[in-house]
Amino acid sequence: MLNATWLETFRILCRTGSATRAARALNMTQPGVSQHLRKLEGQVGAELVLRQGKGFVPTEAGRALRDLAEARHDEERALRDRLRGDDPDRGGMAIGCSGSFALMLGPRLIAHAAPRPDLSVTLEAAPQRSIVEGVLSARFDLGVLHADPAHPRIEAQPIGQEELCLILPRDASIPGGIDDLQERGLVGHPDAAMLADLLLGPNFADHPGGDRLRQRMHVNQIGQIPLPVAQGIGWTILPRSGIDGSSSRDRLAICPLPVPVHQPLWLIGLAGRQRPSRLAVAEGIIRDTAALLDQTVSRYSSTVSSSDSSDM
Repeated sequence: MLNATWLETFRILCRTGSATRAARALNMTQPGVSQHLRKLEGQVGAELVLRQGKGFVPTEAGRALRDLAEARHDEERALRDRLRGDDPDRGGMAIGCSGSFALMLGPRLIAHAAPRPDLSVTLEAAPQRSIVEGVLSARFDLGVLHADPAHPRIEAQPIGQEELCLILPRDASIPGGIDDLQERGLVGHPDAAMLADLLLGPNFADHPGGDRLRQRMHVNQIGQIPLPVAQGIGWTILPRSGIDGSSSRDRLAICPLPVPVHQPLWLIGLAGRQRPSRLAVAEGIIRDTAALLDQTVSRYSSTVSSSDSSDM
């Protein structure tokens, strides 16, 4: 039988991505984590990780063992929850969503968890595919997507939609066409080209394609993307949640466009799974957040000068 302590160490090692962070999470020393890894490799008779610089990637055997460790962890958590009774203020909830949606959902989950010390909350910003995989592997209890995954093991429910927004500095003038945007320059991010094609394509006849927009700056962290725009650098495109959840919101303006574009929001979870009451509460918080986005109508700052364009 596999040693449960070594297996748990390996699970946390895979989740954190480094022996240093795993040691901190487990309140161990880094050599202790490495020792558990070596002993577990000896027990299963296979190499579990391949080291790459300061990090590592799991081998095929490591991935199989990681999945087993996660499954055991989830089973034990579910057992503990059943033994404690269905208490909405006790246990864990793990949610995966886009980074922009997390900006609005996070404060609401924090407010819910703050007076409930026995409630454990995990909120992870992840790509859409990773959210689906996380729900299927039970790493996430719930997920929020921009499309129905149409998977037989996943239950998906539409919960609203959120607007895609062309964002400019608060004192900027409305662009007369793509040339005005090209002159100002895009504040790019990992989804910028895709979102630009979705939003600019229907609104600008001369849109050259997201991959051909002049980029003035690139930012990878969702919470930091609006900051350069607020400082007068360029423009960007984000879902409404990425704007309303930004600390720079008062220094940003949403440009009105003739053809509004919205992304649907879908709540997903494992099909056939009876959700404990704490997840029913989490679902309600997610739905309330989505409703706020669905009801919001763009209002461009009154400080922005208006102008019409035949290209829009």
